[in-house]
Amino acid sequence: MDIVDPRIEAYAQAHSSAPPPHLVALAEETTTTLELPQMMVGPLEGRFLEMLAFSLQARRVLEIGTFSGYSSLSMAAGMPPEGTIVTCEISERHAEVARRHIASSPYAGRIDVRVGPALETLGTLQGPFDLVFIDADKTSYDAYFESVLPKVAPGGVIAVDNTLWSGNVIYEADQSPDSVAIRAFNDKVVADQRVVCVQLTVRDGVTLIRRR
Repeated sequence: MDIVDPRIEAYAQAHSSAPPPHLVALAEETTTTLELPQMMVGPLEGRFLEMLAFSLQARRVLEIGTFSGYSSLSMAAGMPPEGTIVTCEISERHAEVARRHIASSPYAGRIDVRVGPALETLGTLQGPFDLVFIDADKTSYDAYFESVLPKVAPGGVIAVDNTLWSGNVIYEADQSPDSVAIRAFNDKVVADQRVVCVQLTVRDGVTLIRRR
């Protein structure tokens, strides 16, 4: 199920600033060489993340789920020159692709790819982070949220991807582990008195969260 009519999505992408060459090259390699290339955020959400980082003037960003590095490089474009990103990835193959493209981008040296189980990596990191982007295994979303919430800077934002899960969140008959986990996460966050949230119909659903 498409969240947004593909024609509208295409129109929105056509009326957003085109991605730079280093992201075009990364998207091409991701699409042609990696399994599940749809996990890449893509041009429209990439620009959204860049604008979010720019609006927050984020100097420290934490990402959970690097994949091939498109989202990291997108956020880096919106950050001040001294800004840094720590991004967590479980796959050595994905990390290799991301590191190679980061190294050849204008943001080499600003993005630190950490390989290993994200919760273990998170336990070694000190906040505060101005922006946290969660886009990894869906069954761990709640654990990631609880781990990063104390590390968010005053005025900072957590962005969580895939929170509409191709629309499957509205079908209670779908009891697959990912759908159940995302549905439970969405229900928890909207009722959580520690935070304020808004769920957006950007691509596959993006929820923005800030502390009260």
